[in-house]
Amino acid sequence: MIHDTFALIYTGDNTPLLRELTLSRSVAAVPFGGRYRCIDFILSDIVNSGINNVGVIMQKNYHSLMDHLGSGKEWDLNRKHDGMFILPPFMTKDNTGVFRGDIEAIHSVITYIRRSQQKYVLFTGSHTIFNTTFEDMLIQHITTGADITIMYNNEPHFNPEDQNRDLRLIMREGERVTEMEWNPYRPRTNARSCDAMIMEKKLLEYLIEEAYARGDSDFTRDILQRLCGTLKIYGWRYDGYVARLDSINTYYKCSMDMLNVNYARDLYKHDSPIVTKVKDQLSAKYGPNADVCNSMLADGCIIDGAVSDSILFRGVTVAEGAKVTNSILLQGTSVGAGVVLDHVICDKNCVIRPGRSLIGYENFPIVLKKGQTV
Repeated sequence: MIHDTFALIYTGDNTPLLRELTLSRSVAAVPFGGRYRCIDFILSDIVNSGINNVGVIMQKNYHSLMDHLGSGKEWDLNRKHDGMFILPPFMTKDNTGVFRGDIEAIHSVITYIRRSQQKYVLFTGSHTIFNTTFEDMLIQHITTGADITIMYNNEPHFNPEDQNRDLRLIMREGERVTEMEWNPYRPRTNARSCDAMIMEKKLLEYLIEEAYARGDSDFTRDILQRLCGTLKIYGWRYDGYVARLDSINTYYKCSMDMLNVNYARDLYKHDSPIVTKVKDQLSAKYGPNADVCNSMLADGCIIDGAVSDSILFRGVTVAEGAKVTNSILLQGTSVGAGVVLDHVICDKNCVIRPGRSLIGYENFPIVLKKGQTV
């Protein structure tokens, strides 16, 4: 049954709450977990499920994402039939490449949807991270006779300041959704959507054409909520680890979760591998005075200082006498001698000159933009 499904990934979601991390890239291209991009997780889930037809809808700031995905070779999607389809916006004098919402984005690729031969469509966003396959979800969808099945997890903890694109599902016995809350200040339920849903392709076409004709823009608010009482919408619960990159605080927290063995094992499973773009680099090099504790270091790092409770991406250098704690250093960051970093997020190719000190807080980490020198 899963082979009769194609996937549509919407990467146009952008949020100012991610601040410097999305100035020059989409949320889908935000680095995570030492060597991955956010889109690697949902794309690997799709491929591990056996889905071989994947469309990736892009919006502005998509050059980094296109460079990362390439032809889809790493995910075995460079095929003669089906495979990966990059779907950037069609630029005209009336269309600047910025969609008003996901309804307009899906409508712009309606030709791709119509020519896909599969019966079902898996529609997902790109800022939610988890590791699962979708066959059981499709089986439940068919068994219950649902029009739409939405993946969700139980999330009892919330911070109103960090909530973004928060869809809560209110269900009765049997997982039938009776009501939805969109960005609630005080949620009445712990069931939060994981931004992945299954439906028949023909239904998606109908809903999008009807909503576009009305001038609607948001799929969740203008379609799911409005038609909740009309359509048969069911929930499918996922009990594994879920990370949502919808603010700097949640990005920092979820990244630090990867230093917890239990969370890391749940996300990086041997039987369901997460695939990313291959970069051939030497393994990390540790100098005679290096001191590394409870940290995740990617290939190409050169460590001569002290690193603890931190995540270092490819090619990061930490000079002798420097101390890095509770921090996330993205690719190519250079930390000079005697530097002290605590609760800091450095985007790619940042330079911290010798003797500098940057100290943030767990709920308010310091963020340096790409290429910044301090």
